[in-house]
Amino acid sequence: MDVPIKLGTNILIFAYDLDDIDPCQSKLDIKYHDDRRGTRILPLRSYADQPTDEMFVGLDFVDFRFDNHAVPSADTTYYCKVFKSPSRFLTKRHAIAHKVLIDSRNTNLLHHLDLFECSSKDVLDDANLPDGICDDILTGMRMCSSNVATSWAIGADSTTVYPEEAGYAVTSAISNKYFMIKIHYDNPRLTSIQAFDFILAMNFDNMIGTLSSPESLAIPPNAEQFIVDSYCPPEATHNLPASGINIVSALPHTHLQGISVWTKLIRNNTAVQYLFNAEAFDFNHQFANRLPTPIKIYPGDAFATRCIYSTKNKNDITLGGKRTIDEMCSHTFSYYPIAESLTACMTAIDQTAWQTIMKTSLPIDNVKLEQWLHNLTWTSNSVAQWQEFYNEAQRFIMYDRGSYMEFNVLPTIPKYEDLQIEPCNRKEIQHSNDQLCHESNDSVACQNTLFLFAFIFFVFKIIFP
Repeated sequence: MDVPIKLGTNILIFAYDLDDIDPCQSKLDIKYHDDRRGTRILPLRSYADQPTDEMFVGLDFVDFRFDNHAVPSADTTYYCKVFKSPSRFLTKRHAIAHKVLIDSRNTNLLHHLDLFECSSKDVLDDANLPDGICDDILTGMRMCSSNVATSWAIGADSTTVYPEEAGYAVTSAISNKYFMIKIHYDNPRLTSIQAFDFILAMNFDNMIGTLSSPESLAIPPNAEQFIVDSYCPPEATHNLPASGINIVSALPHTHLQGISVWTKLIRNNTAVQYLFNAEAFDFNHQFANRLPTPIKIYPGDAFATRCIYSTKNKNDITLGGKRTIDEMCSHTFSYYPIAESLTACMTAIDQTAWQTIMKTSLPIDNVKLEQWLHNLTWTSNSVAQWQEFYNEAQRFIMYDRGSYMEFNVLPTIPKYEDLQIEPCNRKEIQHSNDQLCHESNDSVACQNTLFLFAFIFFVFKIIFP
């Protein structure tokens, strides 16, 4: 039976012998693999091999460290710390990779992290750089939580190598740069950890989706599949360089209920291609997916993002929020060259749509909305009606322009000419192994047949929605 290898996360079950078989022989002797077997979870169609240590020998590096850091005994903590780039570099230097090193005793605590580059307009005191719970220090630090330099999430590889043609400038020839690490600790057992060590080493992104709040995400329980769409219209990209930018990798992100995330590139009201389609998504293994070739984005391009959730295991509504048991919907893309005119494009259900469905003309805050949502009773019919509400509701859009915020309203998700789905057609092998192995180019034929056999010998199990 043919099994399609989906984009996104796949479970690979493998076994192998030490000797290659010869398919040109009349009898194939497939030996038992003994203990040469295992499993691996990989994005098979978008995986970049981990580099060897030799790649970084002799290179300079910058460390952003959390040494002996105490993790609070709370189930969810967002901790922020600002760092200054090293002054030992007198010229502009670019990182070619980053590596996340986590204390092996506490790997289960780190859900995800973001590295932000602070704005040059921020005034920071080198003797008292911000360091603490994010909600306590970010009031005057919005600029340090706007421009994402890189991200890492649970289950991803430790090292990410940037494309040869583009690194990340971690120092400047004019002045020092400042960076902020924002860490999400997931501590459901409420364990008090007094010594958490973490290093982000850099050897010399734009975000699309929904806001993480109840007004953005309210997912009913016991739904086989619930769809949340967001749309970033053409005006979002109108300040991009005329020559365009190049998307090189994608990091889809949801929490426990997410099963699929995709973003399509929309040009002239027509879907051109997927920027990335994580049709098989696994919360515990969130990879930064390297694209086979960079994708060009031009001024006036739009983006359609969809997150799909399954809540068959839930009896209560799931709301957008920061905790792991809450939900998120985002798609972060790495690109070059840098364009500060758009660092994020996020949507939420607009206030007027909530007022209409709640049958009130009074202002609605998140506390009132959350209370109203938790009091809803769910049936299969009400879940279907809720899906219709999400499909048609007016959206509120927020553009993060780096140095300022811009807001707009989208009456509904625009219609566009969608991609044409190409069926996966199975090609029949025209010749038998014996015929192939006796043709004039028999050595090449045998290699090709061997490759096919080796491919079939591996068993792939896909995570289906």
